[in-house]
Parts: sequence; C-alpha cells; structure tokens
Amino acid sequence: MADVGLMSYYLGLEVKQMEDGIFISQESYTIELLKKFNMLDCNTVNTLMKSGTKLSKFDEGEKVNPTFFRSLVGSLRYLICIRPDILFAVGVASFFMKAPTSTHLKVTRRILRYLRSTIDFGPFYSSSSYFNLMGFCDNDYAGDIDDRKKHNWLCVFLG
Repeated sequence: MADVGLMSYYLGLEVKQMEDGIFISQESYTIELLKKFNMLDCNTVNTLMKSGTKLSKFDEGEKVNPTFFRSLVGSLRYLICIRPDILFAVGVASFFMKAPTSTHLKVTRRILRYLRSTIDFGPFYSSSSYFNLMGFCDNDYAGDIDDRKKHNWLCVFLG
C-alpha cells in the first residue's frame, strides 16, 4: 500500500483539503455541462427562478425534444449532491420531463445561467467543533396549477 498524498479528485468531485477544513466542488463538471448545452458564454443571473413562477404540464408552448430535456435535467440532478442551492429549481423542472415545452426549457436554461455565475460554489466542511443546525420548510398549499396538490419542501443545513 502506498501513500499517494492528499485526495484532490474523486468520482468527479474536486476536493481541496486545507488546515481549517475541506472544500468540495464540481467546477470542471459544471464547465463541461455548460459547454455541452452551449451555455458557457451566456449572460448570468443571480436567482434560479423568477419569483412566483407557475409552470403547468398543460402549457401551450412549443414542444421541445424530450430526450434533450431529460438529458439536461439528468445532468443537473447529478449536481444536486454538491449544490443543494439548485435542488428546488431542478426538482420543479423534473416534474415536466414527460412532455416538456419551450417554457420548461427556459426554466432549465435559467438554472444553467445561474450555474455559470456560481461555478465555484460548493460545501466547505470546517474542522471546527461548533456546529449549527438550521432547517427551512416551505409549503405551497394547493399551489400546483394542474391538480391543486400541495407540495412540501424541506432543507436542512449543518454548519
């Protein structure tokens, strides 16, 4: 068995080990994702979704290639383990993989534009002994405009 030094890359995760903690990112994967979908030179945005965005599976917009849309959403889902900030928006986009329209594609492209502005984001695991647990919950009562179902969203951070 040989010591090969500190881990720097593992299963697509970039690991930077420092004295005060560990930083994990998927910067190179994000860049490849932006290249794959021709969004590397796009204009950036600071938010994932416009406030109050309501999407419907009965949208009258132009139909888009479902294989292309599924590939895009699947690629975004791979980032969720390192980027919990995109979890909600990718989850919303996932509802429309059966019959996506241009409106749904516009939402996923906005996610890519957000990723372009936050390429180097990722979790930092501190070596501190102080921990703070925070939880956020959002209920949207009958907010689904298709079947009036309620959606609950929960996010918990340990930092």
